[in-house]
Order: sequence, then structure tokens, then C-alpha cells
Amino acid sequence: MAAAAGAFCMREVLEAFQKCVTEQREVLLEPYLSGWRGLIRFLQSLGAVFSFISKDAVAKVQIMEGHCRGQQKEQYVSLQSMVRHELAAGPAELRARSDSGCRTVLRLHRALRWLQLFLEGLRSARRDSRTSVICTDSYNASLAAHHPWVIRKAVTVAFCALPSRDKFLETMNVGPPEAAVAMLGEAIPYIGDVYSITQELFAQHKLLDLP
Repeated sequence: MAAAAGAFCMREVLEAFQKCVTEQREVLLEPYLSGWRGLIRFLQSLGAVFSFISKDAVAKVQIMEGHCRGQQKEQYVSLQSMVRHELAAGPAELRARSDSGCRTVLRLHRALRWLQLFLEGLRSARRDSRTSVICTDSYNASLAAHHPWVIRKAVTVAFCALPSRDKFLETMNVGPPEAAVAMLGEAIPYIGDVYSITQELFAQHKLLDLP
């Protein structure tokens, strides 16, 4: 599985999301997916607790890789070109396709918001802060609204087994916790920029509630 190959390093994620946004404020899909491959490796390095997100993200990234390398790959260079292309077929057809790029990116987009909030929580928290609380608060402010009660209950219980903040920061593979905090300070604004552009684009075209 390509998305799972190699060790995670936050620097790679930073560089990928840096490359995402063009001067015209378009979000390029290749670096977007590259950033997600790095985030998936991060989630997988933390064990089964995050498998409910990492497995879904792997599947969604693979769908998007198929679009980006398929017969109509020129339509999937950026989020904006993808939205124009898929909306041209009509809203009804777009809603009927479970593998559409818009629907697939929307799922990644929601998970990216959770990761953005969680990583920011890790960065700004005190050293003795409980990662389970940071993670639960981030989840409740993002993904929880899109999950049924059974999943919400299961994941919040699973979060109780999360390692300490320092342990989490070590998994970033950029050095001691202080170096990881500095790297997060660089990375999170780029992730946030990609999230904001995507949110605005999808809101503009009424795509935020695709089934």
C-alpha cells in the first residue's frame, strides 16, 4: 500500500502542503495527496487508536490517485479544476457518484480539520497536558458531527489510551519535542490555508453536504 510506505516525518508534510497553494490560490492535488500520505503515516505510527481514520483516508487517497492518473487526469490537476469538471455533469450525477472527486476530497477535508485542530492543540498545550483531552476536543469540534453515536463513543474511549504529549511529539521524527513544536508552528498555517481555500470553494458550490 503506497500510502503506508516509509516512515513519517513532519517536515515532508510541511513541504507538501507548502507546495499545494499556487499564486492564484488554487490547491494542487498532487502535493495535497502527498501531504495526506505523510499524515496517514503519522496516524499509522500511533497504532490502532487512529485506524478508523487512517484506513478511510488510505481508501480516499487511492480513489483520488485514480482520478489524477486516469484518462481525464488533466481535469484533476487542482481542486478548482476538479470541481468545475465534476459540476459540469450536473449536481444530480455528482451526488449519485460515491467515487466522485468532490465527495472523496470532502471526506479528507473533514479529517484534515480534525488533524489541524489536534496538531495545533499539541503544539500550544502545556507539557503535562493530556493528549486524550486535546484529541477529544479536536474530534468533537470537527469529525464527530459526521459520525454516528456508536463510532463517536468508541473513538473517545480509544483516545484515553493515547501516549503523553512528549511521546506524540517524538513521533514527528524531527528531533526533541521543542523541535517538533517549532515544526508544527511552520506546518499548521499551511495546512490551515489549504483547509480554508477548500472550505470556501466547497461552500461556494454547495458541496459541503455531499452524501
